[in-house]
Amino acid sequence: MYLTKMKILGQVIRRTRKKQGLTQEQLAAVAGVGIRFIRDLEHGKESCYIGKTITVLNMLGLELQIEGEVL
Repeated sequence: MYLTKMKILGQVIRRTRKKQGLTQEQLAAVAGVGIRFIRDLEHGKESCYIGKTITVLNMLGLELQIEGEVL
């Protein structure tokens, strides 16, 4: 099965959130985003804003690492 990078990111976020015992509602509240955004992000929606995504990652103690050179 082919997974997009956003879907993989969404799975990591969901798994980490659950490990930390947080509901989607709780994560949305502490990250300052809407519950709909968390749901979309966890489902790998391609159009999720990168700034909000990074905020959610930070709240979960995760880092976004970029590899390779972009020209």
